[in-house]
Amino acid sequence: MSANDFPTGIAAQPKAELHLHLEGAIRPAVAVRLAARHGVHLQEGEVRSRYAYGSFPEFIEAFKWVTAFLQEPQDFALLAVDLADHLIEQNVRYAEVTLSVGVMLLREQNPQANFEAVLEATEPYEGRGLRINWIFDAVRQFGPRHATDVVEWAHRCASKRVVAFGIGGDELSVPTAEFQAAYRRAAQYGFHRVMHAGELGGPELIREAVELLGAERIGHGIAAVHDPRLMDSLLERKIVLELCPTSNVYTGALARQLGRASVRITDHPLPFLLRRGIPVVLSSDDPAMFHTSIGEEYRHAHEMGLNATELELLVANGFRYAFS
Repeated sequence: MSANDFPTGIAAQPKAELHLHLEGAIRPAVAVRLAARHGVHLQEGEVRSRYAYGSFPEFIEAFKWVTAFLQEPQDFALLAVDLADHLIEQNVRYAEVTLSVGVMLLREQNPQANFEAVLEATEPYEGRGLRINWIFDAVRQFGPRHATDVVEWAHRCASKRVVAFGIGGDELSVPTAEFQAAYRRAAQYGFHRVMHAGELGGPELIREAVELLGAERIGHGIAAVHDPRLMDSLLERKIVLELCPTSNVYTGALARQLGRASVRITDHPLPFLLRRGIPVVLSSDDPAMFHTSIGEEYRHAHEMGLNATELELLVANGFRYAFS
């Protein structure tokens, strides 16, 4: 299917994005500004060279490097404004943005101060037609006590803008069952629950996230294609898969799941999962670090063979499966 055949109406439609990491949205020009604030001279070319990887560990190293320039609340505010501007350019009208509170705690920052800074910085955008809610995110490899700390910070911030708790990071590091207490606490506080699973790991991690943790949406979840019974369960329970195709190519997750040395974006299982009836949404994950945008992800979905009706279903799903 030719890129020239992309339905023009799709680009113009208002969209929602549900799997989007604030810290993964540090564009090279913003990285230069953040670094300069802290006495480090960078060129945009150096940032772009760092944003090149062929595996998940390489991506994590780049993520740790660039996010080290987020040191103060005003740094997070600067980034949030840049992201909000970019979302408006992409016709995004609603976003649930993941905030890496776990990384803030590791760096001994005050999550509430950082969060209040991004809230204040993005509040004016609601008048421009963009509503942003937030997901507080823990880091899996930091363990269960750390995850519970993130839940408590979400509760302490006492903001209706915090709609969910989730866990990202290395899904192969700590058994899912160890996070049950954190997810129970999140449910008690009234937060929705999400979990990165089935990105690098197998379908059993998706099943555990749903059955042991009560996850309502799964970050990535592409491993579901290996287990027909799991796919049936996701469909029956209406568990949403947050699909991020470009991310899966850059991190090597797609190649790992398909057992290949290399893959193309058109190898992604998005069309199969969508046509299977499983609730899926399309997102950009870490757009700056994967050189993409939500608009580009829709173009990629078209390249995979989705027709205009299917693309419109993806657009609708973004709003249908939002937590607000």
